[in-house]
Amino acid sequence: MRGPVAPRDPEKKRQFYFLMKDKNVFAFPTPDGKGITPIYLDGGRLIEASKFVGNLSDENLIDMLKTAQGFKKLVHSIGVIVDGCDKDTECKFVFQFYGKNDLLGGGTLLEMPVACNGAEHLLDLSSIDLTDEDKEVGQCRFEYGANDFTANVTVKLYLNDGFDAPVQEEDAPVDLESAEFAAHVRDSVLQVGNSYRFNKAVEKARRGEDTTIAFIGGSITQGAGAVPINTECYAYKTYEAFKKLIGMDENIHYVKAGVGGTPSELGMLRYDRDVRRDGEVEPDVVIVEFAVNDEGDETKGVCFESLVRKIWNGKSQPAVIILFSVFANDYNLEDRLSPVGKAYDLPMVSLKACVTDQFYKTKETGRLITKAQYFYDVFHPTNTGHSVMAMCLEQVMKDMLDNKSEEDTDFDKVVSPIGTDFETVVLFDKKDKPVEALIDEGDFDSTDTELQAVEMNMDIKGTKQFPNNWRFDAKKHCSFSKPFTMEVEAKRLVIINKDSGSPLEGVADVYVDGEYVRSINPLDNGWVHCNPLIILNDTECKKRRVEVKMAKGSEEKSFTILGFGIVR
Repeated sequence: MRGPVAPRDPEKKRQFYFLMKDKNVFAFPTPDGKGITPIYLDGGRLIEASKFVGNLSDENLIDMLKTAQGFKKLVHSIGVIVDGCDKDTECKFVFQFYGKNDLLGGGTLLEMPVACNGAEHLLDLSSIDLTDEDKEVGQCRFEYGANDFTANVTVKLYLNDGFDAPVQEEDAPVDLESAEFAAHVRDSVLQVGNSYRFNKAVEKARRGEDTTIAFIGGSITQGAGAVPINTECYAYKTYEAFKKLIGMDENIHYVKAGVGGTPSELGMLRYDRDVRRDGEVEPDVVIVEFAVNDEGDETKGVCFESLVRKIWNGKSQPAVIILFSVFANDYNLEDRLSPVGKAYDLPMVSLKACVTDQFYKTKETGRLITKAQYFYDVFHPTNTGHSVMAMCLEQVMKDMLDNKSEEDTDFDKVVSPIGTDFETVVLFDKKDKPVEALIDEGDFDSTDTELQAVEMNMDIKGTKQFPNNWRFDAKKHCSFSKPFTMEVEAKRLVIINKDSGSPLEGVADVYVDGEYVRSINPLDNGWVHCNPLIILNDTECKKRRVEVKMAKGSEEKSFTILGFGIVR
């Protein structure tokens, strides 16, 4: 290999901070057989990553990161290092600004080839002209020629002259086996609770009978941040720990049912389909994880308690463990949801209690793991973070084995701390109709195939959510004319719509019994995902008429009804 005849003098290194540092990434397969790793930076994620990875604290610089123009004023260039398993492999680094009017298609898109050999490549922003349509930094991504690619990536933000970057510290290795860390893991157990059902499940497993441990939650349960997502996620690691703990293997079965960006309001609708597989699976232990997703729960906890009771009252009488994960900004809804665990005497585990306080210590005063080591991004754990979560769940399982309850909790005697209005909710869609209803599809006579897809169980490829839907396709009908109607006996109703970032999606108006209830804008959340919304919450079960039609101004745009939740 020959070098250049007359190499240029090196440019003066600018001040920088890390946006990502040795982040382990895995290529998610695309339909064309290639691979992609998206890193989302919108919605405050760029700022939080700059804080906990790059040690950024200057509020003036933080404010500049909120807009595309501010970012351009602050950042001169982006340094990218990809250290892959094959030094001859090349990938594409894409840096995308989101648009003001067209979120995914309106912003500036920058691309750069990067050799996966550990060398740094610079994307110079100084000559790039942004447009008035550029709103904010949206995402960066790595695109590969294969879908099984893994690598460690580092991204640096080099600052323009006149701006000072914070000092970049080296993190000490994390020792998860230390006695000091074990003490933090023990602190994660908020409550051992009644262990009767858990020990009953263990006895069943040790008799050699088929026993299932299941997980339902949001993107963390889905495995976000884990690389690879199927074997490094906390759910799988907990499953492995459970098998080892009770000394059994092949008769222990695993169900993972996490859906990113969705609250227990959707979880209570998905449980029978995604965990119980419509009766094919009856779990023995169920871990429920919605502590960082339930800000979107309209009922502020009623749906969570309803889900817990729905699981508890299942045919197999499963044990229920409540898991409280945490975001990088220390946020979760533990205070709102823990009264459910206390009232029903359920085991509860808190990652906030385990790691958050020590984040703010120094190495000398007791910090054992940094935020950059625990968090993959502002919301999701790294492989190490997922390991910590599994260790905490294993700890509460050990505690339950050591503290056997003689009898079960009588849920009928418990005074509900929040509410149980949706405990008996059932999912209703184009395929599954557990209750009688009269449907007139109207112009909602198409089926949407561009859906949120998630990795279930041990799968690497995503399973499309709510494929049996009703869609008004503006391409087919040109303009809206006939609404979707449903007549059904109910006292409570939830509609599930598909959110999107496409400007081709429009607003729909919902009416119940002739009365306007709400307008649903699929662009409010800005990405393709499942969004449950309550359209009726009454105490009387009687015949209802639901009508969904495109709102004024959206007659030439599309809308998807994914399904309904019905309480009778």
